[in-house]
Amino acid sequence: MALLVLAIFMLAMTGRASCTWCVCKEMSDSVLQQTLDYACGAGADCGPVHQNGPCFQPNTVRAHCNYAVNSYFQRKGQAQGTCDFKGTATVSASDPSKPFSKSLTY
Repeated sequence: MALLVLAIFMLAMTGRASCTWCVCKEMSDSVLQQTLDYACGAGADCGPVHQNGPCFQPNTVRAHCNYAVNSYFQRKGQAQGTCDFKGTATVSASDPSKPFSKSLTY
């Protein structure tokens, strides 16, 4: 039993160590809006960032862009090249939903 608990614990820790997110770079709202629109039209699940959605707040183009590009990236299995969006996004090891986390980019 202890071995099973240890195995589950190790799997949980391994999963957390390899988490990556796709986030929008610091750019103008108009550029980020284009990226947001593209990601939502190309398969990202953008319903949660629509008005009254659970991820609508903060209601900023950057926050909604982060959500959309990350949704797309995750749906594509974090495949190489699925977090570029013509140079407007990048892979990060830090969760963008945590405002005080330090962003580490590749």
